Amino acid sequence: MQLTGLKYGKQLMDIVGFPVAETLTETATKEQIEALLKKGGKLVVKPSFMGSAGKKGKAGLVKIVDNYADANQARKDLFFAEYKQGNTTHKANGVTFEEFVASDAELYVSITTSTITRTPVMLLIVEGGVEVEELPDDKKAIIPFNPLEGLKGYHINDALIKLGCPKPFISPLVQQLPKLWELYNNYGLTMIELNPIRMKKGKRPLPVACDVKAAFDQDDPAQERLEFPDEVFATELTDFETEINQLRTYQGQSDVVELNANGTILPFMFGGGANSAATEVLGDKAMFSSDFGGNPPYAKMKEIASICYRHFLKNANIVQIIGGKANNTDIFVTIKAMLDALRENIHLNPDVQVIIGRGGPNVIQGMIYARDLLDSMKVPYKMFGFDSSMIGVLNYTLELDAWITENKK
Repeated sequence: MQLTGLKYGKQLMDIVGFPVAETLTETATKEQIEALLKKGGKLVVKPSFMGSAGKKGKAGLVKIVDNYADANQARKDLFFAEYKQGNTTHKANGVTFEEFVASDAELYVSITTSTITRTPVMLLIVEGGVEVEELPDDKKAIIPFNPLEGLKGYHINDALIKLGCPKPFISPLVQQLPKLWELYNNYGLTMIELNPIRMKKGKRPLPVACDVKAAFDQDDPAQERLEFPDEVFATELTDFETEINQLRTYQGQSDVVELNANGTILPFMFGGGANSAATEVLGDKAMFSSDFGGNPPYAKMKEIASICYRHFLKNANIVQIIGGKANNTDIFVTIKAMLDALRENIHLNPDVQVIIGRGGPNVIQGMIYARDLLDSMKVPYKMFGFDSSMIGVLNYTLELDAWITENKK
């Protein structure tokens, strides 16, 4: 459940008064477009996508124009644009005309919750518009903070100084960035990302959000306070996604996005950090992206697992259970549910292997149960404890998957 772009991203930023590029939608008149052109000399025209469509610029779907004729042509060209990202085809329905923000600097900032500490963390980079994972660690500031205290100016000030941010930019950023925590904390967000923030030229540099991405917890009633129309969260669901979404309850998450039905790794991900890391590292080998955290009860987790196996187990080389060190999710209950469902569906693929990387309450009991059950089924397995590197576990999974695929030839 995600929001991408400024069509509704601007409305989100306006709630807390965070500066954002002035934006018109596809219904803008000639007079409105010309007035916005006059303001900045140029316009940025983008297609409007629902869901997690990213990297539009790399797909050639961002147009910069300096006159009405070109702006109107871009509207026609991009209104129903389509492009493929991985195994997902994104379809636009409308465009935005966005203010061109003249700037000498860009930044990246995001807030999410760490699956290790279960506390909020801000990621700050003084190079916007980049692939975050490609940057060395000294270019990033990871800022954990106490949710009871909130994100404070000194957190940001210290991080910007460490990153070598130009001094004139620090004070304006210290004033504006804490507003993102207000959004995150009060409106049911699970992630918010601004990339880029452009430092608008003027007597005093002003940080302006030029692209917004946000994810919401569908089970948190706080997100309803935004009063966004239903279309913001509308996506075209596969049969698999539809089945899983029907299992939404008061306890436990059931968020899935089908990535590649022809993949070879069936991944059960627990927590936003595991979701991000596993989706990124496994790539198109992963059959779906998921987050099954939130301490789901046995019956719900078993039904989720059964649906996953019915759709994907036949073609899987590996069933993977991956997550950070949980605070409240009962590891024994969730592992028992997933493996009991596997026992009932193992006839679909007796040759599958299992990799488990988890930590948290009752993890030892969970792994003992997994060992005994998998041994009885003669299913090969490998288990990693909470002190193992999540990236290391994911890379091990990829190596094993490649070995299995090669030996099938």
